[in-house]
Amino acid sequence: MESTESQRMNILREGSLALGIDLGNSQLDQFELFYHEMTEWNKRANLTSIEGYAEVQAKHFLDSLTATLPIRRDAPSPLSSLPGTGRVIDIGSGAGFPGLPLKIAFPEIELHLVESVRKKTAFLEHVAAALGLDDVTVHTGRTETLAWQPGLRESFDLALVRGVARLPLLLEYALPFCRPPSGSGDSGGWTVALKHGGLDTELAEARFALEELGGEEAGVFPVTLPQLQDNRVVACFNKIRPTPDRYPRRVGIPAKRPLTTKMAR
Repeated sequence: MESTESQRMNILREGSLALGIDLGNSQLDQFELFYHEMTEWNKRANLTSIEGYAEVQAKHFLDSLTATLPIRRDAPSPLSSLPGTGRVIDIGSGAGFPGLPLKIAFPEIELHLVESVRKKTAFLEHVAAALGLDDVTVHTGRTETLAWQPGLRESFDLALVRGVARLPLLLEYALPFCRPPSGSGDSGGWTVALKHGGLDTELAEARFALEELGGEEAGVFPVTLPQLQDNRVVACFNKIRPTPDRYPRRVGIPAKRPLTTKMAR
């Protein structure tokens, strides 16, 4: 369904307001263009199975913005860098989610997108330029390799992960990119995972990974938006000490042997 001016990005606009994010007309124009570029490229690059105008607004754009849920609380904000000039990395970005919607909403952030599939990174490079986004860097490669590069390892205020993998694996991918605390009163970098609910078992499985990787749990925030009624949650973890040099492990090993027990090392 093509949009008209009266219905343009209404689902996204209403949902973002509920999150405390007031998108301007120019930002809504960017989301509209993002939608059309993605659906056009999807014909040849297999970017996503979600293509409908309403579905993309809710399940891609608005879902991405739920990463900001923790900053709507009274507690110190894991996402406090978003309105400023924080460094953000989106791991396994695919078609650009959640990183690019956050960049549109918070243009001041420095955004890095990580994706191993070259067709997808070609799209990411194209759409970032088409949207006129500055300070966006696209990396083609595996997370386990990129996490060792100078300038990437332990240098980000926020690492984003979105997907079906379980938390011990996602944490080994993400926490090595997060910066450790720089001094007294600094909480270090944060990992934010966009997941579906029922995380008690996964959180229990993740305790060993957090201990090994230098992180700790910082809260699970339910998504209560009427546009997203499928039990979504935002799980937050902060970096309390440097990640040991043995992590992440070689390409493929984290997925084969997730850090749930000492035997997985």
